[in-house]
Amino acid sequence: MQPIFVLVHSPSVGPSTWRPVAEHLTAAGYHVQVPSLLHIGAGSPPFWPRVVSAVRDDLRQVPADSPVTLVAHSNAGLFLPAIRSGLGHPVTGSVFVDAALPALNGPTPVASPELLEFLGPMVVNGRLPRWTDWWDEADVAPMFSDPTMRQTVIEEQPTLPLSYYEQRVPVPDGWDDHPCSYLLFGPPYDDLAAEARARGWRVAHLPGAHLHQIIDPAGTARHLVELATTT
Repeated sequence: MQPIFVLVHSPSVGPSTWRPVAEHLTAAGYHVQVPSLLHIGAGSPPFWPRVVSAVRDDLRQVPADSPVTLVAHSNAGLFLPAIRSGLGHPVTGSVFVDAALPALNGPTPVASPELLEFLGPMVVNGRLPRWTDWWDEADVAPMFSDPTMRQTVIEEQPTLPLSYYEQRVPVPDGWDDHPCSYLLFGPPYDDLAAEARARGWRVAHLPGAHLHQIIDPAGTARHLVELATTT
């Protein structure tokens, strides 16, 4: 049975960062789910159970025996072990796309002390500005090639609480009992791709900026299919 691609976006952005890839995969004959994590920042920490629930709820209408391939971009990589352990569906593969890696033994901090120090001065009433507002225009512009898509992604972004980045995400034992792989776009994730390779995972490289999946959704879709079918 052909696995269903479950494309999980970073909670720092929104599901529109995966929709162009989803369209290409659907056109190629694959079943695709794109869960929305836009409301996980509501309420009190921890937030990771809400990530798991959002993905599980999105798959509610999918038969329980249908295999899935989990695909996590950026910060969503930290939640993938918890997602995998919280699903009732068989997981036949996991692909980390320019993504953070969970610790070999949990729990995994969502943000390093250096990142938390960087974020601290931006906090207003406990919440942070949108992710693209953290950076200079020179850093943001290369991630977008289409003004309409840029507007969609930017307007969709949540303003997460600082406590989201202060949480630690569990890494359940045995979560990686299936083939895992890594798709690298570029720095600063090249070190994480090297770590994935050291873990014995297959690693592919599609050069681009951090949101390259919206610039080259066809190329991203091809790599996902290849990684999902050859791991």
